[in-house]
Amino acid sequence: MPDNLLSKDLNDILSQTLTIWNELKDQRIFITGGTGFLGTWILESFVWINKKLKLNAEAVILTRDAESFLKKCPHLINDKALQFYEGNILDFKYPKGKFSYVIHAATDSNYTRVSSWEMLETIIEGTKHTLEFAKNSSVKKFLFISSGAIYGKQSGVDVINESHLSRLEATGLMPSYAIGKFIAEYMSNLYAREYQFDLKIARCFAFFGPYVPLNLHFAIGNFIHNRLKNETILIKGDGHSFRSYLYIADVCIWLWTILFQGKNLTAYNVGSHEKYSIEEMAHRIANCMEPKVMIKIVNNNIKSSIAEDNYIPDITLIKQHLNLAPRINFVNALNLTMEWFRKKYQLNEFLI
Repeated sequence: MPDNLLSKDLNDILSQTLTIWNELKDQRIFITGGTGFLGTWILESFVWINKKLKLNAEAVILTRDAESFLKKCPHLINDKALQFYEGNILDFKYPKGKFSYVIHAATDSNYTRVSSWEMLETIIEGTKHTLEFAKNSSVKKFLFISSGAIYGKQSGVDVINESHLSRLEATGLMPSYAIGKFIAEYMSNLYAREYQFDLKIARCFAFFGPYVPLNLHFAIGNFIHNRLKNETILIKGDGHSFRSYLYIADVCIWLWTILFQGKNLTAYNVGSHEKYSIEEMAHRIANCMEPKVMIKIVNNNIKSSIAEDNYIPDITLIKQHLNLAPRINFVNALNLTMEWFRKKYQLNEFLI
């Protein structure tokens, strides 16, 4: 059964991208990382728009575990426009046929679940393997989902733009996720120049919305988890660092626009400029529905270095090039997200 709870968001994505889809008609797109939070939304929007505009397009999605995704999104598994292709990002056999587009979104950002070596290998070798596939398939456009983590610690500036010099240190303890994404961007650039396909890079910051993981290392997901269960919201740090969150429907609008209309060999920050401290965000979530819940700051005596623990993008470039800006503010996005999760609970379709 299609997830009609998302129909308003999906129609919104369609209305905001209506003019960019003609080139996808009768084409094929290959997607890695299509079953995580972001990937699920890429598929939801692709399927919705493919049907509405009668594009007759096909997406092949690389996945390690189609069976698990079936339980989460049976309506997507059964859609005729989607082909789920099981394999490992490091060594998957290239699917046959011609592909015009690639969205490379693989690599779990939860670096607490794997070793640093495994994370680094997965990003670098997985990207190289996918780039080889793009080369062999004569792909026209390649969208690499990178991360704002490549800038390193945000020190001395309120926001980070695309020309900001990275503060990654090879001798430090920066997560291998950030180092890997930095190297993968460079490799993608080399391949695109040598093999003549268009490369677009999306440096993604923080997102949330329906499907956001509630039990991983993402603060906002953990807070929503606590709120839904009427539990005390736990802030593990001191709550002083700042974050911004772009609603996932806006993220889809931005990513599809970058793929089709972004400038070649260009990286764009993807995120919101509307910032909140972790503590402010927790209070908004605690008070967004009745009964209100308490907030507990676990490490109240440990002060973070606020200047180095913020994570806020400068989105001037994407506004200038593609006329994109956040459309749904944090409060409205939170209300939409909470409404979706509450309805999922009522339908017994979402369990924590």
